[in-house]
Amino acid sequence: MSALSRRRILFGGAAVGAGALLTACTSNTPENDAQVKTGDDTNANAQPGTKVVIGFSAPAADHGWIAAITANAKAQAQAYSDVELRSVEAGADAAAQRAALATLISQKPNVIVMLPHDGKELNATGLEAMRAGIPVVNLDRAFPSAAAYRLQIKGDNYGMGLAAGMYIGEQLKAKGASNPIIGEIPGIDSLELTQERTQGFNAALAVYGFKVANRRPAEFTADTGQAAATSLLQALPKMDALWNHDDDQGIGVLAAIKQANRSEFFMVGGAGSKAAIDAIAKDDSVLKATVTYSPSMASSAISLARLIGQGKGMSDLVELQVPKEIMLASETITKENAAKYAKLGF
Repeated sequence: MSALSRRRILFGGAAVGAGALLTACTSNTPENDAQVKTGDDTNANAQPGTKVVIGFSAPAADHGWIAAITANAKAQAQAYSDVELRSVEAGADAAAQRAALATLISQKPNVIVMLPHDGKELNATGLEAMRAGIPVVNLDRAFPSAAAYRLQIKGDNYGMGLAAGMYIGEQLKAKGASNPIIGEIPGIDSLELTQERTQGFNAALAVYGFKVANRRPAEFTADTGQAAATSLLQALPKMDALWNHDDDQGIGVLAAIKQANRSEFFMVGGAGSKAAIDAIAKDDSVLKATVTYSPSMASSAISLARLIGQGKGMSDLVELQVPKEIMLASETITKENAAKYAKLGF
């Protein structure tokens, strides 16, 4: 099979309803591997229809997960003969993305799919497009106003934290820990998604009577992960468990842990990168689990944008329209199931 057959999306029935089965792959070279929907002769929605011009904008691919988002969107669009993708650079910040999207809106594509630098800051742009009669698919970083999007598709950030906290809680309970020292390394703290992950994590730990002892934010990069972990390790000379929100920044976190020669605790990652899954399978580091947050949502966003542009609904649903909101599930990958999830790493 080709690289495109290596990964299956964590999207449940919604993906099948949007068309054929989603098969996919991601890796650390996402320009070569992507998660795409293949054809299905039994599904009318998968057949070529009215041409749909889809505008697309996402932040620069300076992060493995973001790189996979863009690669998946482009590959999925190429899989449809009736889709034209117009991709615009998001620039270095929300202001630059806003300017690029203003130009895109003036071109009047049928649908716009955008992963904003910040959902709150790009909310007005979503409203502008919707008022211009262009349906918006808001990807990952949520717009606060429901009027700013036709469809919002994102991962379950709260559920991600919940899954990480439940795993840590269960492991510590099994060890008989009564007052464990737990660390946390989130991503960009100003983002709502980061705040939701922390809220879910705290809620799960509270079930066991545990709480976070120290928390040092990073910025979703290996360098900032290493800096945050170095600071955290200095603040906590002893630790029982650590949750790092993002596997890309986790590369730096693990480097700092190795440099400090620390191994008295276990760590849970976030997102489900290939490197993290491989490390969990090898079981040769403190990383014992990661919770998923799949960039395959970009493939689904393009597929659903196509249906919206063609005025179609999802074939497995009774309703005539694509739903307003879709949230992907977060699953826990451990040594026991790492082999099953190996094909899922981005």
